[in-house]
Amino acid sequence: MTAVISRRRLTGLMAASLLVAGAAATTTAVRAADPGKPLRLVLPVSAGSGVDTIMRAALPSLTKALGGQAVVIDNQPGAGGITGTQTVVRAAPDGQTLGVVSNNHVVNPSVFKKMPFDALADVTPISVIGATPFVLVVNPKVPAKNAKELQALLKAKPDGYNYASSGNGTIIHLAGAMFVEAAGAQVRHIPYKGTGPMVADIIGGQVEMGVVAVPAVQGQLKSGQLRAIGIMGKQRVPSLPDVPTIAEQGFPDVDVAGWFALIGPARMPPAEVKRLNAAVVAAFAMPETKEAMARQDNLINPLTPEASAQFFKAEEERYARLVKAANVAAE
Repeated sequence: MTAVISRRRLTGLMAASLLVAGAAATTTAVRAADPGKPLRLVLPVSAGSGVDTIMRAALPSLTKALGGQAVVIDNQPGAGGITGTQTVVRAAPDGQTLGVVSNNHVVNPSVFKKMPFDALADVTPISVIGATPFVLVVNPKVPAKNAKELQALLKAKPDGYNYASSGNGTIIHLAGAMFVEAAGAQVRHIPYKGTGPMVADIIGGQVEMGVVAVPAVQGQLKSGQLRAIGIMGKQRVPSLPDVPTIAEQGFPDVDVAGWFALIGPARMPPAEVKRLNAAVVAAFAMPETKEAMARQDNLINPLTPEASAQFFKAEEERYARLVKAANVAAE
């Protein structure tokens, strides 16, 4: 498996974007967003979720970077992000309605037999902004302190352990399946309706393990309610310096993080896409936003629109293989 959003891969994608920077411009007339009208930012997730927290923290800086244009967040959760993203897809391509999507955007086409839009052709990638690290956690009663010990337990007792996820076909599900596949084990998947119930049952011992975003379990890790087995990405997390990556522990193909990206409807004028990309880069480089992202252990490295489009395509192909291997199907 290839890296999700490692610095090396981001650098490669940025370089590759230069090769396609001269793509043909659309015939749509270039029209700048109306600075007197608020920009509608659709988040296909619930208020208080990871992406919502990130974008609300960046909101003041984004407003500054847009020259004072107000940004209004519109939470539209449902159907693994499809509900809110459909609003963006149907909007006018004038830069006034945008959305922020994550891994599920490119996972859904492989999970759902029928989609109301094409995840690649019907959106305009503006920037893959960054990623939130994932961590593999277990209930403290599980007698494993690291990935190799956990692998040995799982293989010694096939189907004797369960791993939780925030929902069938979600990136949390596929991240767990990625470790299980790498470990060569048989582990029963238990889907939950959201991260909260999932984490509660790992703590309670109803399920033994699961993958979750680091910010969502910082408190539980510090209190000892959960034990960290390893970081799912290629880099250690500053707030958990003593927790090695799963890759470090002998599973080099395990590399996944919760990336997030700004998109718009298809056929947006290139000049408007460039303007919005520059605003994102500027907003996330402002000291107050950098500090907020550091507190959440987010890796921020905004991609160009061209590199973001390439990234979407590569990720859709990667997850299609994993969905097939994990035998994932929509409920």
